[in-house]
Parts: sequence; C-alpha cells; structure tokens
Amino acid sequence: MTIDSRLEALGWRHRYSGKVRDLYESDAHPGRLLVVTSDRVSAFDHILSPGIPGKGALLTQLSLWWFGRLGEPTHLAAAHPSLGQHLPPELAGRTMIVHTLDMYPVECVVRGYLAGSGWAEYRASQSVCGIPLPAGLQEGDKLPEPIFTPAFKAPLGEHDENITFERMVEIVGAADAEALRETSLRIFTTASAVAEDRGLLLADTKFEFGRDAGSDHPVLADEVLTSDSSRYWDAETYAAGGMNRLEAYDKQIVRDWLAANWDRTGEPPELPAEIVERTAARYQELVDRFTLA
Repeated sequence: MTIDSRLEALGWRHRYSGKVRDLYESDAHPGRLLVVTSDRVSAFDHILSPGIPGKGALLTQLSLWWFGRLGEPTHLAAAHPSLGQHLPPELAGRTMIVHTLDMYPVECVVRGYLAGSGWAEYRASQSVCGIPLPAGLQEGDKLPEPIFTPAFKAPLGEHDENITFERMVEIVGAADAEALRETSLRIFTTASAVAEDRGLLLADTKFEFGRDAGSDHPVLADEVLTSDSSRYWDAETYAAGGMNRLEAYDKQIVRDWLAANWDRTGEPPELPAEIVERTAARYQELVDRFTLA
C-alpha cells in the first residue's frame, strides 16, 4: 500500500503536494492539517531523482527546534512522537499536525548579506526589490542592515517572483504588509544572534505566514530557518576569505552539479550517489550545529 492509501485508511485524505511537503486533512480533526515532509529535492523548478535520504526528518527537526525558541505564534499543533503510534512508521520524525491558516500569497525574504538572486539583481540595478544599496558591494558582502525583500509565490513548477514592498502592499494590504515586514525582520535578528553563537552566519532566509481567525498577528507557518529556506555560512570560513567562504549548508551542491550537467531542456538527469551523499551530509551538519550545541 502507498503512504496515501495507508493514511486514507486512518482517515487522512490527501489535499495537496508541493515540491517537498504533502498535506492531508481529516474530518476527525477539523481545522487541522497533517504535514508530511518528504525527502524530495528540487532545483531550477524541477523535482529531482533520487531524493536526499533523511532530508524530510532533518527539515522537520530543525523547524521544530526553531518553533520552540522564537517566541512567535506558529501553526504547530502537535508533532511526532506526540501524534501517537497510529501513523505509518516511515513517517516518524517527518510529520506535524498544524492549524489550518489562510496563507499569505507572498514569501517574506530577509537578507543580511548579498547573495543569490539578490546579488544578481544588485549587479543589474544596484538595488534589491526596489531597495537601493551602496555602490561597490561584492558577492557575499554584509549589508549595512538586513533588508526585507518579498517574493510573490508562484504556482507549483514556476519560479517565485521578487517584488517591491509597494507591490506587496497592493497584494495583501498596507497593515498586513507592515506587520509581515516587522515580524520577519525581528525573527531574522533573533535567529542571526542564535546562529552566530554557533559559529554560523545567517545570510538570508524566507518565512511564510498565515492568518488565524483568532488573532491579528501573523502566524509563522510551513518550515522555518532550515537548509531549504535559508542560506547559512560558516563564520570562520567566511572570515578567512577564499573560494569556499560562501559554501552554504543547503542544496547548492545539487544546483552546481545540475548546472554543469544539464542544459535545462527536457527532464533533468538523475543525481549521482556522491552528490546525494554530500548533500545529505550538509543537511545533517547544520542540524547538528544547532541541536547538539
């Protein structure tokens, strides 16, 4: 039996699948969703094969670790093992029951350093999402202060679109936009300090929030401050400079291999075992640096 059929026998109906997470709902749990984080890995808007073994459990573990330390309202209702033993054993460690929210159609990105799409945009316009930045910055440079650079969430299989704050106001309204920006910057500041205590730099991250009928405050949802949603660098390596200073604890190994071995036409090639193993090790290392410190 498939996971879907086994969960359906337990009363959980499949509702939606994203690039990494699968959502299920149940009449026995109104206002709740079961979230299963898979080992799927994506790059260049394609889901790749094979997945990264253990990735889903590591992402869930780190999200739960942060949910318990940020002091923010979150969507979390329960997590394994408190879910009980009725779920299929292969879902252990990768499942959460969460409150159903009305999700904002934007990703709340905060950047403390110039990297990724922010670096590409800066080179073209000396700004990121409409925010002007000083001249002469180089890739990986620390910004004068963290900046909030939202993105519009694209449908599955398409690329998210960086937008200005003014465009975000048009999408969600001025009050919600201000609340999302303030909350995102506050969490980023808190998380950056925690990361620095563990010898890590939080270069950038994305948050997702929803509305709860019982609160006016944005509710933190999805995953938070994981390898899939954030770019972390080793502080010592960064300070030493050199080619490896921007090596991140994420799937950049996968992106680099794919960029060198695929012209982005047709289906992407299967990932070699060595690339899968190295990526899994990077995910594990980041979790260990936080949870074992």
